[in-house]
Amino acid sequence: MYSYEDRIRAVKLYIKLGKRTGATILQLGYPTKNSLKSWHEEYERFLDLSRGYVLSKPKYSLGQKEKAVGYYLDHGRCIAYTIKALGYPTRDSLRAWIYELHPQLHTPIVGRSDGLARPLAMKQAAVIALCMRQKSAKAVAQQLGVCRPTLYNWKNQLLGPEISASMKHRQEIPSSSERQELERQLESLRLDVRRLQLENDLLMKANELIKKDTGIDLQILSNREKTLLADALRQTYSLSELLEALGLARSSYLYHRARMQIVEKHTAVRLAMADIFERNHRCYGYRRMRASLGRQHLRLSEKVVQRLMKQECLVVAKPKRRRYGSYLGEISPAPENLVNRDFTALAPNEKWLTDITEFQIPAGKVYLSPMIDCFDGKVISWSIGTRPDAELVNTMLDAAVETVARNSKRPVVHSDRGAHYRWPGWLSRIADAKLIRSMSRKGCSPDNAACEGFFGRLKTELFYPRNWQLTSIEQFIQALDSYIRWYNEKRIKISLGALSPVEYRESLGLAA
Repeated sequence: MYSYEDRIRAVKLYIKLGKRTGATILQLGYPTKNSLKSWHEEYERFLDLSRGYVLSKPKYSLGQKEKAVGYYLDHGRCIAYTIKALGYPTRDSLRAWIYELHPQLHTPIVGRSDGLARPLAMKQAAVIALCMRQKSAKAVAQQLGVCRPTLYNWKNQLLGPEISASMKHRQEIPSSSERQELERQLESLRLDVRRLQLENDLLMKANELIKKDTGIDLQILSNREKTLLADALRQTYSLSELLEALGLARSSYLYHRARMQIVEKHTAVRLAMADIFERNHRCYGYRRMRASLGRQHLRLSEKVVQRLMKQECLVVAKPKRRRYGSYLGEISPAPENLVNRDFTALAPNEKWLTDITEFQIPAGKVYLSPMIDCFDGKVISWSIGTRPDAELVNTMLDAAVETVARNSKRPVVHSDRGAHYRWPGWLSRIADAKLIRSMSRKGCSPDNAACEGFFGRLKTELFYPRNWQLTSIEQFIQALDSYIRWYNEKRIKISLGALSPVEYRESLGLAA
């Protein structure tokens, strides 16, 4: 929505230039052709423009908005599920209502901040401590570093709201039927606590023995890994309890237990390969796997690594084939293409690349705006949000500028010809930081191929292999933020001598 001053300025320039629509929009950078013509017609009719817009009666009432937003917040924060349950509104309308009633949910995550979600194992341990506590729930919550309502929310998620978290003393002596009901509830609660304790112990053993994440789903483990967990906890739980919790048949358990007693030549190598594969987003092929094993002093040929990875089902997801496409629009003059497809740099902060990519999941759309250094491919800064607006790219640029020393040489910032990189806020920040602008040619995305390649690797390794059906916007943003940090700090690149960008800079004595 444009102000009165912006509209009257556009109309007067339109008349001054002989009612040439293209020349007016090219000089101002706004608005559309239809908007400019409608403003001119209104000006000729009334010799002035209205000071504001007449708002039509809204289609939905405030109560309907609050109901839709409340349903969204109470049912996993999934936009698609809310629309399907209520029958209204559109995705864009619901997203606008959410930001209107809860503006704090629109705050984008900038890559310089830190934060991790609570793992499932911690929640289970917290519920066990709550149900078997010797002190108040508030004291238990303070000990775990969470608030008291969060503790009870975890209990409701894992045990259900109908299960009581504690047995309160009654003033009156209960009757025999009430006593039986209380005993039944107490026994049910004890069984639930033992089940949670068993699941927690299995997750901790999975992290200890086979180096799995504590939030891993036990059902996706191989039968051999399940057998290892069952043997590790035989002294604490019965075999039938362990096999039921792991979903493992007794015959499969006995078979793999006998197989593990046979000494294998590459047992240690197989475990190390599975650990490397899982810790690196399941995206290492045999070359990077061989390089990672070499860092652990395990020397093997490429063919042996290929064979062992095939036997252990360590298969890397393949990229999807997509048709080439590029935006052909042009709205204002652009600077020259200084990079000219030369994505190499002799030192950090010589050439920076940036662009915006979109992730569409059932809960909604998420946008990523990174700044990539051509020296080693490190992501200097990034911002993640739910709208591809000026705030997304401006916060990313501010974070990138803070990483450059004041007296050092300023880098070239290369981008496509999108409107995000022609807005006054972006141009003023570039000028204040004394950066040099560079843009791709019109409709030629290969001119920014290095940045597009980063998006391709990100989606192949993180986005495409996973099912995001039950993932909320906040959970996806945290997963994306965690991947970029891993990409900088741990993901090795063969072109850097099997080192990550941070390790490569440390090996050269440069500031990471």
